[in-house]
Amino acid sequence: MSDKTPGSCCSTSRSEFSTNEAAAPQSQLSDSSPTDIEQRSKGMVLLPGGTFLMGNSGKSGFPADGEGPVHEVTLNPFYVDAATVTNEEFELFIRSTRYKTEAERFGWSYVFAPFLPPANHRFIIGSTQDTPWWYAVKDAYWFQPEGKGTSVEGRMDHPVVHVSYNDALAYSKWKGKRLLTEAEWEYAARGGLEQKIYPWGDELTPDNQHMCNIWQGTFPEKNTARDGYTGTAPAQSFPPNGYGLYNVSGNVWEWTSDWFSGDTYTLEARDNPRGPDTGDRRSMRGGSFLCHKSYCNRYRVAARSSNTPDSSSSNIGFRCAANG
Repeated sequence: MSDKTPGSCCSTSRSEFSTNEAAAPQSQLSDSSPTDIEQRSKGMVLLPGGTFLMGNSGKSGFPADGEGPVHEVTLNPFYVDAATVTNEEFELFIRSTRYKTEAERFGWSYVFAPFLPPANHRFIIGSTQDTPWWYAVKDAYWFQPEGKGTSVEGRMDHPVVHVSYNDALAYSKWKGKRLLTEAEWEYAARGGLEQKIYPWGDELTPDNQHMCNIWQGTFPEKNTARDGYTGTAPAQSFPPNGYGLYNVSGNVWEWTSDWFSGDTYTLEARDNPRGPDTGDRRSMRGGSFLCHKSYCNRYRVAARSSNTPDSSSSNIGFRCAANG
């Protein structure tokens, strides 16, 4: 297993590549956000909270990620989206607010190289040395995920991607919700199981059944798609976990509200922890369709990663939470 820095294997940050184009000021959101509690909670699951064991003993993680030590955490009840926010849901937000994502305002986003249509190679404006399979592509954003001439048609029930942390935060506020803390995310992802590797247990493919959308084959040369997908899968694919949540392992990385630190678990409070007060990268959870045990073994339920709040790519999405 390659011990890459957090986030470098399956995503890359905007700070690793720069263009001469600066982001425009943040769009102003309209006041037309949903306010009715019943309306907001549609598609959400109410979790009871309580005390659980968070973290990993360190046997299968990356030291820099700070997955340990295992420790008790107590949470208040909260709501969580059963699935990640989809293209269809995000489109309603865009139409209601005329919000422009950071990828649109920067003028580019990261696209996984094999997904880029040959005609769009002329729109590649850069790449990174450590992750050459990521291309910075002009005019790639959520609605045209592989750049000009592409669209989310046929993928409206897939997770929205090319959204930064700041975009995810804007959407969640519009919905009258918020992003999950890391502790809430892991509690929800475990689905009531204690200290299991995956949301469904300790075997990746129990009875040879694929339980999540991750890389099959040899990364990054060949994806056999034995789980049925080479890119994103619909947000409600594969069996849900014990709490009724879909795709908490694989498919797309999910932004959380916490700043990232490798020593968070040795310092943070044990009741409703919210991570460090400051930082330069936000925590992400769950792994993505690009994760593979040989390189990015971060689809495990305790795995952590991070990225800068303005970064976006074709494998980062989010789900929302609300107070119980």
